[in-house]
This record gives sequence, C-alpha cells and structure tokens, in this order.
Amino acid sequence: MSPQNKISSEGKISILGSTGSVGRSTLAVIDENAQYQVYALSAHKNIDLLYAQCQRYQPVYAVVTDEEAASRFATLLAQSDLETRLLRGESGLNQIASDEAVDTVMAAIVGAAGLESTLAAVSAGKKVLLANKESLVMTGDLLMQAARQSGAALLPIDSEHNAIFQCLPFSKDGLSKDQSKFVDKVVLTASGGPFLNTSLDEFERITPDQACRHPKWSMGRKISVDSASMMNKGLELIEACYLFQLEASQVDVLIHPQSIIHSMVYYRDGSVLAQLANPDMRIPIAYGLAWPQRINSGAATLDLVAESGLEFYHPDLDRFPCLRLGMEAAAQRGTAPVILNAANEVAVAAFLAEKISFSQIPALIEAVRSKMPCEATPTLAIIRDLDKQVRTLSNELILKDFC
Repeated sequence: MSPQNKISSEGKISILGSTGSVGRSTLAVIDENAQYQVYALSAHKNIDLLYAQCQRYQPVYAVVTDEEAASRFATLLAQSDLETRLLRGESGLNQIASDEAVDTVMAAIVGAAGLESTLAAVSAGKKVLLANKESLVMTGDLLMQAARQSGAALLPIDSEHNAIFQCLPFSKDGLSKDQSKFVDKVVLTASGGPFLNTSLDEFERITPDQACRHPKWSMGRKISVDSASMMNKGLELIEACYLFQLEASQVDVLIHPQSIIHSMVYYRDGSVLAQLANPDMRIPIAYGLAWPQRINSGAATLDLVAESGLEFYHPDLDRFPCLRLGMEAAAQRGTAPVILNAANEVAVAAFLAEKISFSQIPALIEAVRSKMPCEATPTLAIIRDLDKQVRTLSNELILKDFC
C-alpha cells in the first residue's frame, strides 16, 4: 500500500477521460471548489493535454490507455519534475477507479471502452458520477445490482438524467427506490440537434463536420454525431429505464430546441416537476460532486426573461430512426441494448471516417440487429463476447454492403 493510500479519501477524485469535454468541465468545477483534490487523471491518446493537466493538478497517477501514447507520455514525465506516476491500459483505469484513496470517480470515457473501469468503481463502492451512458446501456441490471451490493452511489451526469435525479426523492444509498409506485412517467428533452429542420433530401450529403456542429452543447465528435442522429436520446431512454426502475412505456422524449428544461417527472397526482438550467455541463457535474449538497459550478445563472419562448414537439421517428431503434431496444431489454450500442459505435466511427453516409448509420444498425439473436438475461461474459461479435459483423457489413 502506497503512502498516498493511507490518507483520507474524502474529496479525492479520479477522472476517467479527463481530456474529453466532460473531463475538462469536471476540472473547471474543481477549480471553483478548493475542497476537491484530483487524485488521478486518464486519457487515451491526447497526452499533450493530459500532461498540461498533470502540471496543473499534480495527480498521484495518470493513466494512458493507448500503448504508443503511453510510451511518449512516459518520456514527458521523465523529462519533468512531476511526481505523477504513469499507469497503462485497462488495468491502470481499473486501479484508479477502485483505489481506496479515492472517494469519487468521474466515469467520462466515451463508449464501451469505459465499461470495465466503471464496473470497477461501482464494485469498489465509490461515489460514481456516471457520464459514460454506454456502461449502463450494455450491462443494465448487472451494473445496478453491483451498485446495490457494494453500496456505491451511482449518480447520473447526463443533463437529462441528472435533471430527473433532482426531481425525484432518493434514499441515502442513491438510486434505490421503486419509482413506479408514484411516478406516472418521465420526459427526456432533446434539442433536436443540428438537423431538426434540415430537408430529408439533404441527409445523404451530411458531412461529419456538419454533424458535429451542435447548436447548444459543446461535446466530443462521437457523442455529437449521436446527438445529430438522436441515437444519444435512444441510449438515454435505455439508461433511464435502468436508473429509475421504469418500463420503456414510462419514458417519453420531447424535442425542446432551447435546451432549458432538461427533463420532467410526471407524478400520479397530476404534478409535474422540471429542472431548468442553462445548457452547461458544469451544472450537473457540480450537483454530482456535491450531492446531496450544492456547490458553485461556475455556470451562468438562468435568466428566463431573456429567453425566447420555450417550445416542445413530439420527435419525428422517420427523420430520426435511431431514436426509434433505441426505443425498441429499451422495450426488448436483454442483449438488445448491447447490440444497438456496439453497432452504433462502429457505424459512427465509419461515418466520421467517411466510409458510410449519415443516413447509413441507422441502416447498418438495422442490418446488424436483424442478424444477431437477442438473449433475455445475459451474463457479463455473454455481454462482452456479444459486443465483440457485433463489432466484427458491423465492420464486415460495411465492407460488403455499405462501401
């Protein structure tokens, strides 16, 4: 056990994915609140930013998951006076996620790559700020069961789920109450992304740069494409079912272009509670860090007088078939969300690499789904194996039918 592991864990944070948009926003909130201390940071390849973060925050550990980038980062550390120690790969992520010196883990790695470390943090009973929705989409009941067994507090950081979290009563151990007894439904809001009013005839010519130009949020490229296709909302619908113990029929989606109301909870007595804020990820991050207290996020206060009228529309599932696919997977459960997520990750990567068109993203997912059987109660081993199978099949179909 290292000397650092013997000191109190209170206020010590590991940020998994510190160079991404959520990771950077987390550090911005920490800058506003001196009671928090960065214990560990991680990146995949962006070692220049990671090195700058290490210089500023002096973490005990830095993890680099890409082997070539890790070797280059080791050289940077050797040439510096930093005492930060380098860890590599998945094992390094798992170590900083479960280290007993850590109180809070920000799980902000995008995609299935964040699954193992998120599970490690939950299994270790940490306060887990869940910004990696894919972990919950893939493992669902298994992740929630692990949280209940370990006593981990699993706090959603997506603005929509964080909004629902704020509108629901929770017991001391986090997301443990059966909401169906008093909640009629929850409503996730969606901005509609950059193509809400784009002619469907133009969808085939949409470029990656256009898809990554979100009108309200500043995000990484993968999640920006998911937002443009509304797959992001489909994944969030699945996530909401697991987090809040709701049936798919109890989760609705409304287009809300202003992104001021982040979600609503409809109670059985006719009451509707909504959480409002400027579209700024520092707000849900600050709430997660301080829960059940409140701290300064550094975000601007919402001025409703200065806002234009708030609009709401039902989503057009012909325009956004990825949302329909998410709804169907949420209703089916089992391994359906695993298939959906893996096929989507491959499809988005292919679109960003200009191998397929924007319109082919849902077409590829549909093709993969039609060829993969769905199991009702998967184990973690089945989930991991299926994820690999779906990715292989998706890439094969791209080469065979979509190029």
